Amino acid sequence: MSHYIIENSVLKVEISTKGAELQSIYNKTTQLEYLWSGDAAFWGKKSPVLFPIVGGLKNNEYEYEGKKYTLPRHGFARDNEFAVRQINGTTIQFILTSSAITRAVYPFDFEFAIKYYIQEEKVYCTYKVINTGSNTMYFSVGAHPAFAIPLTRDTHFNDWYLQFSKNENCGIHPLTTDGLVKDDAAPYLNNTNTLPLNKALFYNDALVFKNLQSNTISILSAQNSNGLKMQFDGFPYYGIWSAKDANFVCLEPWLGIADTETTNGKLEDKEGIITLSANSKFKATWSLELF
Repeated sequence: MSHYIIENSVLKVEISTKGAELQSIYNKTTQLEYLWSGDAAFWGKKSPVLFPIVGGLKNNEYEYEGKKYTLPRHGFARDNEFAVRQINGTTIQFILTSSAITRAVYPFDFEFAIKYYIQEEKVYCTYKVINTGSNTMYFSVGAHPAFAIPLTRDTHFNDWYLQFSKNENCGIHPLTTDGLVKDDAAPYLNNTNTLPLNKALFYNDALVFKNLQSNTISILSAQNSNGLKMQFDGFPYYGIWSAKDANFVCLEPWLGIADTETTNGKLEDKEGIITLSANSKFKATWSLELF
């Protein structure tokens, strides 16, 4: 495992080859670290990449062409070493390719590339999936970055709130104790673009949304002008989560979602699954503005 840095006059961003996981996002102007510390007493990760599934599978298994396979929650990318192509001082690409090990649990040939690049005070993350096999490929991909809350030492967790770019009228889909998504939504956001943060929000696991109207969510405080804004065009699912009583909040744009209680277990029928034909490419990008 190695760490790489991309840097400009405003930002210094560190990424690990293990899981292509962000390790630090530091703004030299604000002199703030925006990522969670990774304190293992609460949650030892900082920004895992979710591939080739998002969330959990019913009984941790799925069926493809009559055969059953086992995958852990959020897939295997976050625990694998990625190859690195350092493009320049502000852009880097991490690549995971299929192998005998991955094919034993996920029978597809692929190249999964993650490109991080920075422009002024913005960080961009682009996922590119290439189906290098001869069969149709089924996959999901998603982000799971954890941001330090409170962001500044002179504030408290409850001083911060989430601001959606549009007023939202939507429920959340509760998770079972096995991490499956319940089919019926529970009322949650009622014609509002604001969600005040408090640690009890996450005592029953993540807040899982389908089809938010917003394409940005910001972390803000009335106490100061610092914060961040995440943009996530084209991601139909979204998770917001924190470990119990931890000082972070995860903003998670997803292209895919955990199994529902009523799933039939077949990969091609999985809700939110992306279908990619042979020799085709898929791209998606989310970004952060740090201020």
